[in-house]
Amino acid sequence: MKAQTPGYRIFRIANAILLTGVVVVTLFPFVNVVARSLSQARYVRAGKVVLWPEGFNLLAYRQILHASWFWTGYRNSVMYTVLGTAIAMVLTTCYAYVLSKKHLRGRRFLVAAAVVTMFFDGGIIPNYVLVSHLGLRNTVWSVVLPDAINVFNLLVMKAYFETIPVELEEAAAVDGMSTYRVLWSIVLPLSKAVIATIALFYATAYWNAWFDALLYLDRQELFPVTLYLRDLTNGAPPTIVAMATVVTALPLLVIAPLSQRFLVSGLRLGAIKG
Repeated sequence: MKAQTPGYRIFRIANAILLTGVVVVTLFPFVNVVARSLSQARYVRAGKVVLWPEGFNLLAYRQILHASWFWTGYRNSVMYTVLGTAIAMVLTTCYAYVLSKKHLRGRRFLVAAAVVTMFFDGGIIPNYVLVSHLGLRNTVWSVVLPDAINVFNLLVMKAYFETIPVELEEAAAVDGMSTYRVLWSIVLPLSKAVIATIALFYATAYWNAWFDALLYLDRQELFPVTLYLRDLTNGAPPTIVAMATVVTALPLLVIAPLSQRFLVSGLRLGAIKG
């Protein structure tokens, strides 16, 4: 390896300092919330809790552990996330695969129809009327289906599919494979990174979603945990709010680092073309 120049060393040091600052700024809110969840409410109200608990206690955790309404919402959020991600991945994968075929008639129209929805939306009232007329209100589907295809995720997956050599699919077709068999046996195994990345994006969006539930759900037994968390902020003790926030964010904090390798490679591969 060539010797590093003084300018490059300065760049690396400055880069390390900048990234360290970004990490500190990113971690501070979460550490603060954890400290508040382990503190007594009077210290939190007085603004004395920053990075370390004051008046350490686990009362908030005990209360949440025995709150059936919270765990019902937690179960609902898990159901919405798993079901919604599965449906979204099937629809997005099929649509992206179709759009990646340059010989497809009407391809430009289909791409344009998807892209237009990134900039123009029907609005809350038309969406509400549509969901109501379809009979989806107060059902799981009112939370799962409206956001089943995200156009950004669609374009990332489409761009990756376009990088797969056409010769592989042509050879499979010569061997007698159908289009669906080619997609299942050839394309998808080569697309694990981008699939994992898009699945993480969808799972994060469904887990954090609350507005669709607020619009379309009246039955409390169907509320996701994020909707309960929103209601908690209207009068619950600050330690309870902080603890509920920690427990709600915990699944994503566990999953995201484990999928980091797929996330980086999937975004890089999906951004090569298109």
